[in-house]
Amino acid sequence: MLGFAIPLWQLISFALNSELYSFILLIPFISWYLVWTKREKVSPTPLNNGRMTAGFFTGGTVVLLVYWLVLRSHLKRAEDEYLAVMVVALLLLFYGVCSRFLGSPFLRENVFPLSFLLFMVPIPAVAVSRIDAFLQGGSAVIAGGFFTLAGTSYLQDGLVFQLPDITFKIAPECSGIHSSLILLVTSLLAGYFFLSKPWKRAVFILAVIPLGIFRNGFRIFTIGELCVHVSPRMIDSPIHHKGGPLFFALSLIPLFILLIVLQKSERRRVNICPEDKKLTKPNVFHG
Repeated sequence: MLGFAIPLWQLISFALNSELYSFILLIPFISWYLVWTKREKVSPTPLNNGRMTAGFFTGGTVVLLVYWLVLRSHLKRAEDEYLAVMVVALLLLFYGVCSRFLGSPFLRENVFPLSFLLFMVPIPAVAVSRIDAFLQGGSAVIAGGFFTLAGTSYLQDGLVFQLPDITFKIAPECSGIHSSLILLVTSLLAGYFFLSKPWKRAVFILAVIPLGIFRNGFRIFTIGELCVHVSPRMIDSPIHHKGGPLFFALSLIPLFILLIVLQKSERRRVNICPEDKKLTKPNVFHG
């Protein structure tokens, strides 16, 4: 039991000291709430799927063995990668316990809440750097487009922008990855609660990618314009270093509009379907 507690405590400490992963602390509580909302639909049962239970326990054990026998020496200094491996193993074992004691019907009914716990897994540093690079490049393109539309004179060399009186570079910490992750979590929950069609949920979730890039590009453009028209010192202003929540809130507006559009299309379909069935019902001749 102590062996399980140590990685979990390390994960809590890691999340408390990480701006990128601070949201991890909320994930178990959100997952528990989602399970609680389904308490009247299905109850825990001793009936379980032996193969499913064995599969989860085997998967968790294999991940732990691979870590101890192969990866341990390589991941000692990379806390995020070590925790990623350990949390995946613990989640697999946890799913096995749920399968054994709560039953297969309970697991099937709570696939989303239990899968949501995967957001507790830190993204390995290698993947984070690639995501950062993707978001930086996309944000630079969008910011350049905004500067062009605004008629602002600028020179661009990759991630470097030269504006009147100031030159700046889009750094990895300005990629917007933290806000994009929070936006992804938000879209998953909103899609789960308010959309019923899987493909519409997918469209809604995938919209987070261009929306996150657009939001960050607009943020870069805004800071650049303030540096040009107010003062170059705006590069060190609170809107740069602490303005993330403001632009995140702005990005929720188009996401909310998309959700309403997808919701209304589902309601129209529900209202139209009965009439469609009447129109397409074949005539029966009695002769």
